[in-house]
Amino acid sequence: MGITFNHTIVAARDKAASATFLTELFGLPEPVPVGRFMAVPVAHGATLDYADVPDGEDIHPQHYAFLVDEDDFDAIYRRIVAAGLAHWADPAGTRLGEINHNHGGRGVYFRDPVGHYLEILTRPYGG
Repeated sequence: MGITFNHTIVAARDKAASATFLTELFGLPEPVPVGRFMAVPVAHGATLDYADVPDGEDIHPQHYAFLVDEDDFDAIYRRIVAAGLAHWADPAGTRLGEINHNHGGRGVYFRDPVGHYLEILTRPYGG
């Protein structure tokens, strides 16, 4: 059997709000409660499982990159702009309000409600 990514846990202050932020921005179905998590299904059966972090506990921002097609990029980017979300062409955040054209595609970085670094890109790195 090959190795397939199945799920990851995403720390949140309000798991429903964070999961809904992603589903609305990406045009995905509503998050699904699974045990103590709010699961956001993505391609190939993988999920992002949002979990509330106890009050007072730090959330260490993580980076989540999503490979999307050109049409999805356009739709998501329009929602980013319409929502007034700060976004950058580079991970250092020096090119505010821009997208990049790395690897022959397009990409943009932005943050979720608790500060996780999100990225959408239309071409994988190196390809």
